[in-house]
Amino acid sequence: MARSDLTRLTGNTGGPNCDDDDCPNVYRDETDGGIVVQGHQCKEFQPPAGEALVKSPEHVLREAVHALGW
Repeated sequence: MARSDLTRLTGNTGGPNCDDDDCPNVYRDETDGGIVVQGHQCKEFQPPAGEALVKSPEHVLREAVHALGW
């Protein structure tokens, strides 16, 4: 997947967000409709091989849900 295949769902509606790509965000993969979450690495437990845990603020996820119209 290339970055160009992703649609940024957060950081576009004002409110507490970042202007660049170095903070928590939620993206939609336009290839298969999957959701990609960018956040701070979380080490609460070890996920299966090939997976990772990230932690994002609640307002980021709420903004993504709103952007998707859910």
